[in-house]
Amino acid sequence: MYNSKLKTQNSKLNTIMAYGTLYIVATPIGNLEDMTFRAVRILKEVDLVAAEDTRHSRKLLTHFGISRPLTSYYDHNQNFKGNYLLERLQAGDSVALISDAGTPCISDPGYQLVRDAVAAGITVVPVPGPSAAITALSAAGLPTDAFVFAGFLPNRAGKRREKLSSLTGEQRVIVFYESPNRLLATLADMLELFGVREVVVARELTKIYEEFVRGPLPDVLAGLEGRQIKGEVVILVAPSDAPEAPSVEDVPKLLQHCLEEGLSLKDAVKQVALETGHSRSAVYEEALRLKGAG
Repeated sequence: MYNSKLKTQNSKLNTIMAYGTLYIVATPIGNLEDMTFRAVRILKEVDLVAAEDTRHSRKLLTHFGISRPLTSYYDHNQNFKGNYLLERLQAGDSVALISDAGTPCISDPGYQLVRDAVAAGITVVPVPGPSAAITALSAAGLPTDAFVFAGFLPNRAGKRREKLSSLTGEQRVIVFYESPNRLLATLADMLELFGVREVVVARELTKIYEEFVRGPLPDVLAGLEGRQIKGEVVILVAPSDAPEAPSVEDVPKLLQHCLEEGLSLKDAVKQVALETGHSRSAVYEEALRLKGAG
């Protein structure tokens, strides 16, 4: 019985060991000198490179003397191409996933492939390197102890404003990606919804015409109006200076304080709902729970 279990375990182990490895390889966002030695080595060693745009990536690989088979993997083919890549990995081939620029899976296709590879028992190895969000953040001069990456905003104005509205009280730096064509409209929406905040607009990162525009939102917007903006853009918005709303965990303590001050249950619920922004029904349920516990 023991030998039978051991043989089964060994068989499973051999199957897993026979799988290839999926490498998530970061590539330069502009300056080719940012390509890492490790990235070059991995790309030379893998059996297949999956790229967002094979024409763009072929130029990159040729520059570094890398001659490996290329296949496309992008938004509109990731379902069936993902199955193909999984089959190659399960057959023992190693595959490198790269995007047009920067780190794959960050506002780029790839997370589904990673998720499916992990579920299939395939080893996934990150090969770190450039990322536009981190590059911009490091030189922005804004607090970096905590930040939120919001990626690309929706194309449509209504959806964009809806997304921005949900972030107005954010207490951390917010990092956005934006196209040059929508930059001014996005900044105008931010000014209306966020008010006067410090922002940084970073464009053409690591390239010849790299630029950081820093300052209060109205000044940055005015300075960019009338200019022809080129290159992908990163927008960084300073944290809200509004006091952070109490969390749901604070509700019982606030209710208890109001009741001890002599407020009725109804008035205590109203007061706490106003202070926290939580619905009266939710606060009322908590008040009833406290009353029952008492």
